[in-house]
Amino acid sequence: MNREPIFHRLSGYIVFLISFAVYLATIAPTTSFWDCGEFIACSHILGVPHPPGAPFYLLLGRIFSLIPWAHDIGLSVNLISVLTSALTVK
Repeated sequence: MNREPIFHRLSGYIVFLISFAVYLATIAPTTSFWDCGEFIACSHILGVPHPPGAPFYLLLGRIFSLIPWAHDIGLSVNLISVLTSALTVK
């Protein structure tokens, strides 16, 4: 019985959880001044940001802004970055 894949899978989940916790601890609690604020506002109202735009990010941002995780929409949309960054580390 080969236990190596189980170890790799378990270590991947542990690294994901650690990186998710670190990114969650350092998340921006609201919108910032530059493009982040524009993308958060456009994803909340499904508006059109400056070119070239990011339609998939805006749709994900709209979904994340509808889920009541936080009282601030900026924090809810910033959770996309936390989740995708932690998945990238995994």
